[in-house]
Amino acid sequence: MSTVDAVVAERSRWRTVSGHAVLTVLGVLCLFPIYWLYATSLRRPEDVLSLSPLPWPLSLGNYTEAAHLVDVGSLLFNTTLVSLLTALGQLLTGLLAAYAFAAWRFRLQRLCYLLFVGTWLVPFQVTMLPNYVLLLQLGLLNTLAGVIVPNLCSALGVILLRQHLDSFPKELIEASTMDGRSSWATLWTVVVPNLRAPLAALTILLLVTSWNEYFWPALVLQRTNAMLQLGLRSFMISEGTQGTYWGPLMAVAGLACLPIFVLYLVLRRHIVSAFVRSGLK
Repeated sequence: MSTVDAVVAERSRWRTVSGHAVLTVLGVLCLFPIYWLYATSLRRPEDVLSLSPLPWPLSLGNYTEAAHLVDVGSLLFNTTLVSLLTALGQLLTGLLAAYAFAAWRFRLQRLCYLLFVGTWLVPFQVTMLPNYVLLLQLGLLNTLAGVIVPNLCSALGVILLRQHLDSFPKELIEASTMDGRSSWATLWTVVVPNLRAPLAALTILLLVTSWNEYFWPALVLQRTNAMLQLGLRSFMISEGTQGTYWGPLMAVAGLACLPIFVLYLVLRRHIVSAFVRSGLK
């Protein structure tokens, strides 16, 4: 190896090491708040404000107290139900619309797609009041259906899936049509099986967005804390209390994070594959 090659190799090795070091530091900074959340929830109630990095001795007292203060099981069930139905609705409408835009050619196609993109750019505060008035007229205020129905369609799903379907081999669709399959059958037997990675990535994105939503459920469910995000308000400072219940608050917040962690672990292979394929287009 020449001197020049040795210098280049040394610089490349140094850049690799420094890059991994920076990523490690950033990873630790991102994970530390999550660690502190669970560490605080596992402390004894009297030690909840301790600054010790290790929660010792471990205690489930905060989880027990949280279960006594709110119905955690019901909150988790309602939040899971709303998130699943909302994400599935957005996924289905996004898939059907993206398939139509990618597989067919029709008049004003570009204009229709731009209108979809335009709705994504409209701030939520603009549509909030019309949706609220509509729910009031339909009698859906203070119900879980009122949280779900206005969010069953998302322009984000259409845009993301349209990008993947544009690169989908049109020969497969044409071959399926020549075999006598309908457009509906082609979508579910040819297109969807080859879009598992993008669909998995979009699913977790939609689920996380719906799971973390606070403002719209708080607006619709004004008289009840039926969802997990609203149930967390029960532990905050309010009239007649001595202060914020930090221990139970951290316990319920930790429980709220677990479903998303589990979902990511289940779908991580498809998510990584979706990002790799997007980079190879």
